[in-house]
Amino acid sequence: MAQQRVILIQPQAPPKPAFGAPCNGCGVCCLAEPCPVGMLLSLKRHGACVALRWDEAACRYVCGALLAAPWPVNKLMQRWIAAGAGCDADFEASAPGKP
Repeated sequence: MAQQRVILIQPQAPPKPAFGAPCNGCGVCCLAEPCPVGMLLSLKRHGACVALRWDEAACRYVCGALLAAPWPVNKLMQRWIAAGAGCDADFEASAPGKP
């Protein structure tokens, strides 16, 4: 049986895309568990990443670590977290009260 967890997401966040589809900033992956960069910053392997930021104007989540990093480090971090490679959150997300 699949493990169920509750993560808190901004109500305006876009729905989680299908596995492999382009990232839309839903935040589900980073709210569930940090990526390798997030593990270093959060000092934990489970739970929400401390670097995740809500972009109110764009109504999407963004990586605060990527935003703050200078160009050469930013490019390396994008590679580490597979930015632009598509959704890698291999689990289903549903709203409260929905199966």
